[in-house]
Amino acid sequence: MQGVLSGFAVIAVVIGVGYVLGRLGSLGEQGRDVLTALAFHVATPALLFTTLARADLSVIFSSRLLVTALSTAAVMGVFVAVGVLRRWGVGRVTIGALCAGYVNSGNLGIPIAVYVLGDASLVAPVMLFQLVLVTPAALAVLDLSGRGEKGPLWQRLLTPLRNPVAVGSLAGVLVSASGLTVPAPVMDPIKLIGNMSVPASLLAFGISLYGSAAPGRGRDRVPVLLSVSLKSAGQPLVAWVLARAVFGLHGAALLDVVVTSALPAAQNLFTYASRYRVAESLSRESILLSTVASVPVLVGVAAVLG
Repeated sequence: MQGVLSGFAVIAVVIGVGYVLGRLGSLGEQGRDVLTALAFHVATPALLFTTLARADLSVIFSSRLLVTALSTAAVMGVFVAVGVLRRWGVGRVTIGALCAGYVNSGNLGIPIAVYVLGDASLVAPVMLFQLVLVTPAALAVLDLSGRGEKGPLWQRLLTPLRNPVAVGSLAGVLVSASGLTVPAPVMDPIKLIGNMSVPASLLAFGISLYGSAAPGRGRDRVPVLLSVSLKSAGQPLVAWVLARAVFGLHGAALLDVVVTSALPAAQNLFTYASRYRVAESLSRESILLSTVASVPVLVGVAAVLG
């Protein structure tokens, strides 16, 4: 329980600072946009590169990751199906699906893994899965749908290859797979820049909260409530069923996959929504509500399965 509360406390403080900055107007009218651009184009690619360049890619071949991948695909699939039927549009459906299944495995998942699961490396499989497969695929959809660069179809087909987040992830995977060691004089500056990603995203998120309507009441009420329900209840439930009934996991392994699936939507999803100017309120409200809802869920999971 200590890990759950401490992880949320850190996030809440930084978001609160962002809210105060927004209220005071300390960064000007473009402050949020500058932080979002900094995170998307510079800091996040650097963070993904340094994370993946040192990662053990063999962890992706495990039953735990299969549970995570299948539960993620299940809840995202439900959101996509509903979104298509309700004609919410490609951009809103893509961002909403991410909010329904993309967990905060970094700045929240790591401290919770340390205090609840006893090993920070246990979030590595879901982190790699999201960075290597989910993020590039989702951003490619947004790019190809016309949310990214405009132009002929052939030009848009090449856009994902120039996406800074995708490039940072791919470069990190290539370095890890090759077994090369990046010299410290090269890696250290990249790591320093990457350290700005999480605080920049959280501050931008906090600034966006100032002046915003109460979550779950605007035009995005239905997709917000659907994504939050799928993220907070659907994904951990599906993970538990798959882990027990299909893969036969129990004990610590079962606790691991259910806890990681119960993590809230990641704050960097708001960065992506802001970058593509689509579903910004949907992402902001979904992240906020799923973060609040995940507190009792994570405490309950740790109490029952721990």
